[in-house]
Order: sequence, then C-alpha cells, then structure tokens
Amino acid sequence: MNADSSSSYDVIVIGAGMAGHCAAIEAAQSGARTILLEKMPTYGGSTAMCGGAFAFAGTDVQKRRGIADTPELLEQDLIACSHHAGDPAVMHAYAEHQFEAYRWLENLGLVFDNVTLNGGQSVPRLHSLDPKAMLRLLHQKLADAGGAFRANAGVKRLLTRGEDAEREVIGVELQNGEPLWAEGGVVIATGGFSRSRDMVARFAPHLADAKPMGGEGNTGDGLRMAWALGADMVDMGFTKGTFGAPADKPLPGKEAIAPHLVHTMYKGGLIVNRQGERYVNESESYKVIGEATLKQPERIGVQVFDQTIMAQSAPFPTVDDYNAALDAGLIQKADTLAELAARMDLPTEALEDTVARYNAAARGQAPDDMGRDCLTAGYGQVPPVAVAPFHAIACTTGLNSTYCGLHTDAGARVLDVFGAPIPGLYATGEVMGGLHGASYLSGSSLAKGCIFGRLAAQDAKRRAGAALATA
Repeated sequence: MNADSSSSYDVIVIGAGMAGHCAAIEAAQSGARTILLEKMPTYGGSTAMCGGAFAFAGTDVQKRRGIADTPELLEQDLIACSHHAGDPAVMHAYAEHQFEAYRWLENLGLVFDNVTLNGGQSVPRLHSLDPKAMLRLLHQKLADAGGAFRANAGVKRLLTRGEDAEREVIGVELQNGEPLWAEGGVVIATGGFSRSRDMVARFAPHLADAKPMGGEGNTGDGLRMAWALGADMVDMGFTKGTFGAPADKPLPGKEAIAPHLVHTMYKGGLIVNRQGERYVNESESYKVIGEATLKQPERIGVQVFDQTIMAQSAPFPTVDDYNAALDAGLIQKADTLAELAARMDLPTEALEDTVARYNAAARGQAPDDMGRDCLTAGYGQVPPVAVAPFHAIACTTGLNSTYCGLHTDAGARVLDVFGAPIPGLYATGEVMGGLHGASYLSGSSLAKGCIFGRLAAQDAKRRAGAALATA
C-alpha cells in the first residue's frame, strides 16, 4: 500500500471504550504500530457510564471469600442465560480466556477487591471497578506502550483492496476524508446502536419507548461500515433493554451521585407495577425483567424492599448503591407499607397483599406467584421483605446497550454472510454478536471486550508480521 509513515500502522482500533483500549494496548505492547481512534471529543464511550463489572471465574477474590467457581460453571451460565442461542464457540472462547484476561488487567495495575452477585450468575462473580478510574489507567498504559490516540476522529468507511473472496480490509477513511492504513487489520470496537433511532426502529422496534442510555456516540457506525462489506450480523432479534433505570429525576444538585441503574431484586426485593402487583420472576435476568416492564402501565416497575436489603448497599460502581439513590431522592422510605404505597402512588391494599403473598412464599408457606425460588440462577434463598423501614424506587427499562451485532468467529474475526472471515477485519465489545444470545449474563460485556479485543489484536499483529515477511 502507498502510505507515508504518519498514516500507516500495523493495527487500527476504532472506538475508545474498554474494548478498544484493551485491543490497542495488546497490540502496542506486542510491538505493533497502533492507533486508537475515537469520534467523540474524549475517550470512554459507554464504559464511562457503566457499572464497571466483569464476570470472571476462579479468581483470587472469589477464593478469599470461599466462593467456588470454575470456567466450566461460567460457560454453563453463559449457555443457560443465552437460552442456548449464543454461539457455542464464542462462549467457550470467553470461558477459556477469561482468567488470563483477569490476570492481564491485574498486571496493568487494576485492583479487583470485591465480588457480588447479579443476574444470571449461579455464584457471585461480578468483579467491579470504578469505570472512569479504570479508563484513565488503561489510557495511560496505551501511551506508555507507544500507542497513538486521536479524538474527534470519526471513521466514515473501511478501505479495502481486491475483489470478492480476495478482498481484504487495509485501512479506514476518516470523516474528514483522510485515509489511514493498517498492515495487519482494523478492529471495530464502536459499541452498539442505542443512540440511533433509525437502527433501533429497524432492529428493535419494541424498544422504541425504552429510555435512551449508553454512550452518546453509540450510533451503530461500526455495524454500518462492516455491513457495507457484506458482514453477517447475529442476535439482532434478541436486543433487550435493561431494567433498573430510575424513572424519576434526581434532586437538584444530586445529579452527579445519582446511580444510572439500581438493582435490589437480586438481594430479595420484589417488583410491582402501578397496580401494586408483581408481573415477573425477579430472579430472571434484568434483560428479561426489562422486556416485561415495557408491557406494564407507564412502563414502570417499582422495586420494593426492606431495611435488611437497604443495609446491603454497596458504593458505586456496583448497581447496589442504595444509599446514593436515597440521597439523590430516587428511593422513598417509610415506616409502613401503607405509608410507602402513598409515597409511591400505589394502591395500599394491593401492595400490602402482594408483599404478604411474597413473604409467605419466601417462608415456604405457599408457592410463589411468579415461581421465584432463588435470588438468581439457582443461587441464594429469597428473604421475606419484613423489616421496617420499607423502601421503594420506581424504575423503567433503559436501552443502554444492544448486545448484538457483527458475527465473528472465536478469534474475533468478522465473518461475511457466507460464514467466511473478512481478512483484516475484527470486532470486539458491544458491536460483536454471538456471545449473549437471547439474554445477557451480567458482567460479560466488559470482560468480552477485553478477551476478544486481545484476541483480535494478536491476530492482527500476526498478519502485520506476515505481510512484512513477504514484502
């Protein structure tokens, strides 16, 4: 390819969230000439707004807390949570490489010191970090490894050479018309399409009323540019919103501390609609709960819980920061269920009857109305909601992620509609389909971005070396 050194690289990575940073760092640390491109004014994307949780198995943190977990159990949970609709090879690759990704992140300087339970996990395995602090460290590590970074550098299209089966990706054209060349390949890590009205209307019209969330730059750019080359897409029909987005605005001046997501159901909280009635099994994935909530009046689900659960509040970056939600005015508190019903504008008798029935099931005195028999994925005993004061938070379904997209193999190579790899093109993170299937295992998104970003970078570096050897 004809290119000067200022526009020629071994590996180009598009999108500077968690996935993009991991791919770029892996490439740069291996000696590849690497550039990370971001269309927004600063790096971070959806990662900067997320809960910072990674689903890892067999870690030191788990062992210190007596939690027995294995890659095999994690893979089983991925399969079960996907409703057997995920790509078996991709799910296996996740389980196979997740521990080395955990170690790699630790070696970069990230410290995992807590582990919690969330949707789809048969044991506690969510390892949470402050996402903004994590991104700052990753960005510094990229610079330390000699990787380049450009903000305000949106990509217009992928550049190729050759025709039909011989066509390969050799670079990108920026929105300003500038070409950048990649000897080894281009890694798409541009996130999903939660901020694109036309793509939501095309692929997930049932989510048109979901609360828009996620990174402002998540407009489906990576999907479009790969789609133009005949890339296949998977899991598009499984796109779901996420339950737990507060429906009310925080108190003035409290916006900075207000959580984006709040989950009490995996501690034992119940969820009712505006009629004070349960409508879903609260142990299900928050994606499944999100789907059910969109069918309720006003698209609202009210999480109801007691002081026992409130006392389990854990600070951000978990989704259990109940203290912050209370301080921000998102959670209401009352000494009795009747008072709580009045504060939440719920029918008093209905709420009291619903909680009574829920508690009877929790105590083993009657079957549960929704079939709930665990906290989530078979783990944990459901406690009664019985210790005053009582609390509630009105939530809706947010579209903060789409978790579907480009069809890849287990090495993150993008496949065309005939199932063949498109040489020089890779995908990782939210833009990559195949892992989640019909639902979402909590914590698998950030870990996926790291795992498959590294695999993509390794193969692109190999291609660059092969090209150099034959030059």
